[in-house]
Amino acid sequence: MKLGLNLSFAVKRWYEPEKTAAMIKNDFEIDIVQFTWDLINPWWPEDRRDKIAKKWSKAFSENDIELNGTFGGLAAYTYPQLLAPTENEREISYEFFKRAIDMTSVMGAKSIGTPLGGMTNSDANDPERRDYIYKTVLEYIQRLAAYAKKQGLEKIVIEPTPLSTEFPSTPAETLKLMKDLDGKTEVPVLILIDWGHALFEPLLKEKADMSLWIDTCYDYLDCLHLQQTDGQLDRHWDFTEDGQLSKDYIEKIIRENNIENLTQYLELIYPFETADDFVYKKVRETLSILRN
Repeated sequence: MKLGLNLSFAVKRWYEPEKTAAMIKNDFEIDIVQFTWDLINPWWPEDRRDKIAKKWSKAFSENDIELNGTFGGLAAYTYPQLLAPTENEREISYEFFKRAIDMTSVMGAKSIGTPLGGMTNSDANDPERRDYIYKTVLEYIQRLAAYAKKQGLEKIVIEPTPLSTEFPSTPAETLKLMKDLDGKTEVPVLILIDWGHALFEPLLKEKADMSLWIDTCYDYLDCLHLQQTDGQLDRHWDFTEDGQLSKDYIEKIIRENNIENLTQYLELIYPFETADDFVYKKVRETLSILRN
């Protein structure tokens, strides 16, 4: 299993680049990371934001850690973003993602990744409005891909989410989005599959099947988010918790679907009030379980 680490575990806890990078390398023995926008808000004033971003990238470099890309976190995900009901909101989202591309470029990473946003309930359940928003999103992604190329990035990665008010949220929706963009963007637009999203039974029912997701989206699959889940909510538990996933099962799916070369970014999200020492201990235990 090719393990990487999304920095979601560090939110509300570890904001010092040098110390955090050393902990990731020496204590967690991880050498590939995916940065989260929860640690640096792309919307912060550019000159001040970039000073912080450069500290992080320098700390990763000094610890021989590969910064593979940056990814939208919880804060960015709360907003409607590109699936918003008004053009004004969608234009704001477009500017936000452009700033995320700028920050990522400053850090020397080659990709940004994010969910696309969330629709209102009425838009999601109105076929005409849903189709209209879908078509506007295609245009925005094309514009963002052009901007990403200009700023030196090599790809954009989209994460399907387990909500019917968002897209893509099913294997079929994901494949349609990829095909509608294929060959029409200046950098490739690819997919990140989250184990917890793919196994979300209340929405997907019999299609809550990781092999189905991988088989359907294989040609566009870039990487994965790894979390323990019960299939009932998007848990982002560590692997000291009981859930649907075991190391053996994960490796079986990886092997059977020929994705050994893809990085599995461990994405753990703890309640903010959880003690730092507890989080540190659980991350180490989880990595030990997955490597054992």
